[in-house]
Amino acid sequence: MKDNAVSNRIDPKTIKGWGIDADPENDPTYPMRKRMNVGEDPTPKRRPDSLQPVTEEVLKSIERPKVSAVFGTPAPPSGLSGVIRRQAFKYSENQYKHWLPLIMADRVDVVEGVVTDLFKGKLPNIWAEKGYDMEWKYNRTAFITKMAVIGAATAGLVMWLSSGSKKQKKNKPQTKDYLGRF
Repeated sequence: MKDNAVSNRIDPKTIKGWGIDADPENDPTYPMRKRMNVGEDPTPKRRPDSLQPVTEEVLKSIERPKVSAVFGTPAPPSGLSGVIRRQAFKYSENQYKHWLPLIMADRVDVVEGVVTDLFKGKLPNIWAEKGYDMEWKYNRTAFITKMAVIGAATAGLVMWLSSGSKKQKKNKPQTKDYLGRF
């Protein structure tokens, strides 16, 4: 049986495109791998002559002394999510202290966006933004499962919150106080 399993394996060299990055001349990351110090910035001769101006706050890795030659500025860090992102960029990219806060900042940013929309008088279309129409069309089983879990969690939360508000008053036995009154 062991020999049969070995004979059924696919030779990677028969897969189209396999080993395409094996040639160092065709690998765009190869020059960077040759440098000994990973934190070293690329030599000035490889950077463009005219760099993109920094007009917004740009968060950069502590591994690089300079801002990248080209960067995006569609949404500079702001609010609580911006504070979390600034804290995350104080740590190296190979630490959880960098990536986990960035994931949390994304979640906080979603809530901030919904709150901002509500303050501007816009009701967010969460159904369309989450792509539920396409999920219903192409992945119906997962969609039904997801909606069932959301419904059960919501019902459980509503029941839990409503059960705490109905405190039953127990009849206290009347006791005589020291002044002789009931």
